[in-house]
Amino acid sequence: MDLELGGKVVLVTGGSEGLGAAVARRLVREGAKVALCARGAERLESTAAALRAEGGDVLTVQADVSRAWEVEHFVDAAHARFGRIDGLVNNAGTAAGRPFASVSDAEWEADLQLKVFAAIRASRQALPFLKESGSGAIVNVLAIAAKTPGANSTPSSVSRAAGLALTKALSKELGPHAIRVNAVLVGIIESGQWARRAKEVGKPVESFQQEMARHAGVPLGRVGKAEEFADTVAFLLSPRGGYISGAAINVDGGLSAAV
Repeated sequence: MDLELGGKVVLVTGGSEGLGAAVARRLVREGAKVALCARGAERLESTAAALRAEGGDVLTVQADVSRAWEVEHFVDAAHARFGRIDGLVNNAGTAAGRPFASVSDAEWEADLQLKVFAAIRASRQALPFLKESGSGAIVNVLAIAAKTPGANSTPSSVSRAAGLALTKALSKELGPHAIRVNAVLVGIIESGQWARRAKEVGKPVESFQQEMARHAGVPLGRVGKAEEFADTVAFLLSPRGGYISGAAINVDGGLSAAV
């Protein structure tokens, strides 16, 4: 299926590895131009080099999205480079789940800055350009805990739930400007953080992920592929998903108890 993304410009936060990099790769293969930001310059440039080797037109900006001015600079730099912005993927974030009583105010604030305020600021900064596009799209990358938070899941589950509310509120407000806003809620998907955890415990990534899926009770019996996640995001960004807005789609192998 041609997703009709050729020539479109899409911004991806947290785009240097894992899910963000997978989205960028999918978009480049569809002919889109991509702007990526991340904190680590070396990994960011390595990902960009691989995308350019596939013919991608890629801009990289080193940025910590928990800092307002760096998010704003990223969006403005992308518009200055490409002259338009058609899509935004708010992907930056990490899993952080601990017992409620052990989470300090500083940790709550850091998580909200990374997962909620970063998405707010990026969306607000990109909004004028998305309006100019005439068919803009925002995809917020969340987690299934946004719908079904469990014990020992703070602060991340609460931040993700706020992202879910932001998605629905913006879809209502921005719809008249032909801007669609959706969320993708991930379960256990291949990512850099799982690879690092596997290394920490001294296990091969594949066996570590199989154990995770089995322990979690994923109905499909496996960890999701980053490419499967990226396919969903690319579809939601594309004109092919042109009548989908305000939706929160689980990409979790059936793990979540909520529809």
